[in-house]
Order: sequence, then structure tokens, then C-alpha cells
Amino acid sequence: MTINDALHRLLLDNLTTATLLLNAELRLEYMNPAAEMLLAVSGQRSHGQFISELFTESPEALAALRQAVEQAHPFNKREAVLTALTGQTLTVDYSVTPILNEGETLLLLEVLPRDRLLRITREEAQLTKQETTKQLVRGLAHEIKNPLGGIRGAAQLLARELPEEHLRDYTNVIIEEADRLRNLVDRMLGSNKLPNLARANIHEVLERVASLIEAESQGSITLVRDYDPSIPEVLIDREQMIQAVLNIVRNAMQALASCNDLQLGRITLRSRTLRQFTIGYTRHRLVVKVEIIDNGPGIPAELKDTIFYPMVSGRPDGTGLGLAITQNIISQHQGLIECESHPGHTVFSIFLPLEQGVSPS
Repeated sequence: MTINDALHRLLLDNLTTATLLLNAELRLEYMNPAAEMLLAVSGQRSHGQFISELFTESPEALAALRQAVEQAHPFNKREAVLTALTGQTLTVDYSVTPILNEGETLLLLEVLPRDRLLRITREEAQLTKQETTKQLVRGLAHEIKNPLGGIRGAAQLLARELPEEHLRDYTNVIIEEADRLRNLVDRMLGSNKLPNLARANIHEVLERVASLIEAESQGSITLVRDYDPSIPEVLIDREQMIQAVLNIVRNAMQALASCNDLQLGRITLRSRTLRQFTIGYTRHRLVVKVEIIDNGPGIPAELKDTIFYPMVSGRPDGTGLGLAITQNIISQHQGLIECESHPGHTVFSIFLPLEQGVSPS
């Protein structure tokens, strides 16, 4: 190997962009460490493997690579979805550049992962919507509570002036309904109390929720625990976090109850840790990820973008406040909540910082 070859190899090995080199038969000649990390494979062990043995995309994509070899035609692809050997799906942009080397056409693939960027963009949009909703609800609450106070006070004064006792039943109805509306508005606003943070085991929270759901469902739903016992204690308000998780799991139980065969219903509580994870504009060295997974009918497509809004519910008897309250609690813990859903598989993911030391993203 010449000095130039060694320098070129050193440069490729230190690129943060995932880079792969394929021969004319679309077999791997080289991948740099960034590509190994992205695809979760070893470049040395994967040498000579066909491209589909590293990741899969679509037959059309494979045909495009063969065409690039035959016609020496470069191309780019945006937001392609790759499936790695681990089963993980990756959203990436990639460029394909044909290179002529000693009469053979090689393909240089440069792969840029988009998952993190897309997630941050989605998260920023979610936070913006949340703040807009808060302002709207606060303004609406102010406009509702002021006249409610006047109506309640007038009803109390009227009750004192009524000559007959049975007429007070009507004023009592006015007072009770005014109180009910005020409580509803207070629930929409959420708690103004800051969380009482203390170190706690996240699995104690999940077990408390599991025991409540098992009692409510009377064992008719299968609860699966999939915990990582190595997760350290996290700084949370234990009671608030129980409420946040319970709201999600209870929604899952009610969704399963709408299915024909409740006995086939399954809810999975899963805990994992993630490293170097960004929440908002802050990158955390370590976060805990709690997933609540159910095999119910899924969230209707028309509700997916608004499920965290107050008063939005997929059930006729639902208040639409549970998920809004949950999101407020998670936000107060400097965390994040996300949802992915399709028929037969719904996942709510809660991300909570595990370490206090953070750095800007």
C-alpha cells in the first residue's frame, strides 16, 4: 500500500458520512466505520457480500444500482427507507457515484441518516403545537371561568331570596353545573404544581400501573413486562409519572376492549436506555425510553396528528384529556412523548433524561 493509498484509507475511515464501495456485481469491497455503525455490521466480515445481505430497500432500488453500473450514471435518492439486518428501519438520503477503476466500474455509496433530523423536526412541530394549544386553552379558560364565577354567585344570592325551599333545587343545579364546568376547565389547563422530583426506579412506576390495569381488566388482557434491569434510578415525580403512564395504558386497554376478542389483547411495557439522545435543543448523554405497546385496532388516521390536543378522543364517551395531561407531565420532566400507530400495533414512547449533565444539540 502506497502513502497515498494509506492517506485515502485514513480519510475514509475518519469520515462521519457512511461510505460503502461496491464492485460491478454489487458486492461489498469496503465500508468505513460510520457505515458499520449505521448498519450494525462488521466491514471485515461483510467483505464480498451482496448488497442485499447488508440491507434491503426495494427491487426498484436494486435495479437502479445495476443501471448505474451499466451506464455509469450517478443518482441521488431522498428519504429512502432501508431495513438493516437487525430489522431496524433507517430513513436515509444516499448518493451513488460510479467510479471507473482499471476497466471495472465501482459504485461509491454515501449514506446520510435522516431519522434524527426528521425526529427533531417532528418534535419541534409537536412542541410548537403544544405551546399554541396551551395558550389557546388558557385564553379560553379565562373567558369561561370569569362568567362562570358570576353565574355561580348570582345563583347563590338568588337561592337566599327564594321564598320556597323546593325552588332552590333549580339554583342548586345551576351551582353544580357551574362547578362541573370549572373543574373541566381546570383539568384542561393541567396542574400548575411543579413536579416533586426525587430519585425513583422507573420499574416501580410501571409495576404500579400494571397492577392497577390487571385489577381493572380482571386478567382479561395479557400484560407483558420487558424491562432492562440495569436502568439506574431516574429523577421524577413518582405519582405524576404513574398518572402519565396510566393514562396511556388505560387508553390501550379501552382500545382493546373495543375489539371482538378481548382475550387476544396484549399490552407490553418495555424499558430501555438510549445514549446521546436529543430532546428539544438539548442532547442528553443517557435517557430512559419507556414504551407502551398494544395490539389493538390502532389510532384512526384522522386523529394521529391531534391526539395530544385537549378534548380530542376516538371514543364517544372519552373526555380527550388523558393524553393532554400525560404530555404536560412529561414536558414538566424535560422529557418527550411520541406515538406510532397502525392497525394491530400502537406504540407510545416516553423519553426521560437519566443524567443531569447535558450539552446543546
